[in-house]
Amino acid sequence: MTTTEPLTPRDPQLQLIAAALSAPFEPKEVKFKPQMVKNNRALAMGYIDARLIQDRLDEVLGVENWQDKYDFLPDGSVVCRLRLKLGGRWITKTDVGSPSEQPDSGDRVKAAVSDALKRAAVKFGIGRYLYRLPAQWVDYDPVKKQLVQLPQMPAFAIPKPKPQAPVQTPKASKPAPVPPPPAEPKPDIVVEAKTQPVPKIETPKVEAPKPEAPKSAAGLPTNGQELHRRLQEYDAKLASQKLCVRGALLAHVTQAGVKAGYTANMTDWTGPAIPFAVDIVKEFEQTVRSSKSEPRTAA
Repeated sequence: MTTTEPLTPRDPQLQLIAAALSAPFEPKEVKFKPQMVKNNRALAMGYIDARLIQDRLDEVLGVENWQDKYDFLPDGSVVCRLRLKLGGRWITKTDVGSPSEQPDSGDRVKAAVSDALKRAAVKFGIGRYLYRLPAQWVDYDPVKKQLVQLPQMPAFAIPKPKPQAPVQTPKASKPAPVPPPPAEPKPDIVVEAKTQPVPKIETPKVEAPKPEAPKSAAGLPTNGQELHRRLQEYDAKLASQKLCVRGALLAHVTQAGVKAGYTANMTDWTGPAIPFAVDIVKEFEQTVRSSKSEPRTAA
């Protein structure tokens, strides 16, 4: 019978550091280049800049807790030895970067150094998720040799929003207790003074006078609207007395006003048109009454 030793649980602090190192970058910081081209379509491959790796190491570990060393090989390749201080120990991981196809030798060396750093950082989890991105064919411009369309990032490649620290509201200090006022000394002898009640004098209420409608001299209508209303009422009164048909008075006054130079709309009449209309009404009433009166005969 064989016995196995129990597995040592991982350090929770190291788990948090590993998660922070391997967290995805912002989608706008991820770049894409064509890995394979077919006419105007290309297979996009995602990558990150070496400076993002340096920023991630500074942010998670601090500038004093990581080191990098490079060895240059005869074929132009570069070996990166990346050392991180994790849990009080220095851990080194190594990988090789290839030179680019740029014409300048210095640029080829820089590309190899950056590639070596990125490959070594992947072994610590930095940017490793980029290798799990689904293959996406996008539009490609063969003349400019660049991608026309950028692939969409899956959900696991988008960083989670950082929780905001709760805003602490300062506690209001309790007000100091107010001491009660000192008790007044009671007099030994209390003398009650009898006073006569003062009679209440009621002030009569004076109501503000209500504004009255303006009246013209001699009780004439003040404007054309009031003139038209009065003539309608008087026209109905004459018609009820069978002195004329309904509307005859209004028609007669309107026709007389038009002949005199006034507008056909009586409600617009003002000024001298008002007494003019009153005179026409008197003449009209006198005419209809005289025509309806019966001739008297001698007894």
